[in-house]
Amino acid sequence: MIITITDDFDLKKIADSGQCFRFNEVTGTGTGDEGASCRRYSVAAGSRHVFVKELGQNRYDFDCSEDEFETFWKRYFDLDLSYSEIRGRIDQKKDPYLFSASQYGKGIRILRQDPWEMLISFIISQRKNIPAIKASIEKLCALAGDVICEDKVCGKIYSFPTPSQLSRLSMEELSGCSLGYRDKYVHQAALDVASGAVDLEAWRELDDDGLMENLLKLFGVGVKVANCEILFGYHRLDAFPKDVWINRVLDTRYPDGFPFDDYAPYNGVMQQYLFFYSRSEGMQ
Repeated sequence: MIITITDDFDLKKIADSGQCFRFNEVTGTGTGDEGASCRRYSVAAGSRHVFVKELGQNRYDFDCSEDEFETFWKRYFDLDLSYSEIRGRIDQKKDPYLFSASQYGKGIRILRQDPWEMLISFIISQRKNIPAIKASIEKLCALAGDVICEDKVCGKIYSFPTPSQLSRLSMEELSGCSLGYRDKYVHQAALDVASGAVDLEAWRELDDDGLMENLLKLFGVGVKVANCEILFGYHRLDAFPKDVWINRVLDTRYPDGFPFDDYAPYNGVMQQYLFFYSRSEGMQ
């Protein structure tokens, strides 16, 4: 179905923002010459998949039914929230660096992703670059997930494994997904969630402090992974994950401290602008 999105929405920037690992630009359309000049993106989330094609003039073609778009993908892309209004909170004179970062990152949105998928994804992400993270996750999906789409260009696309599916993998199989030392963390997380010892859905009811406390009890989860889970898995938009890029920005651009009070409850959106900008030529 074709829809018009007038608020901030840039598929490439979202795909490259570091918050999602199964959201990729597709080279070639797989449909002959039709739409060959349009960018097409493959987006997998849990057991769902959609191709999204840019048509120009704020128009996008979602390869799904209207019902699926309204009940899942509209929420997934957080289309009920105005990110242009969030950007409007930034005072160019008071905070010129963040203003520049927000202009550069205009179009990024915080996706409403699944806590289970995000927990495993960010456990895997520790001390890995984004291409390596994506490769490991795709190996896991192909090994334990189900086929949810077959495309001429992309081939078979698999669902993200459920806790039960992932818990059935041996340590040898997990190691074969290039997880390194993270294999034992992934294994334990799968066992804990599959057994019901950890109820990620029930944790939605916790406040931010309670959620952080519970996450830090999980094997292999530190503060950075927990903050990523809170922001990207639970969509708590004030969470502010810190990695080497963000710490560098805070040290060089905000030596007196980042003005968190000015941007609450959307500090996580500001973090995405800073992260995207700091990793790009825009920072030079």
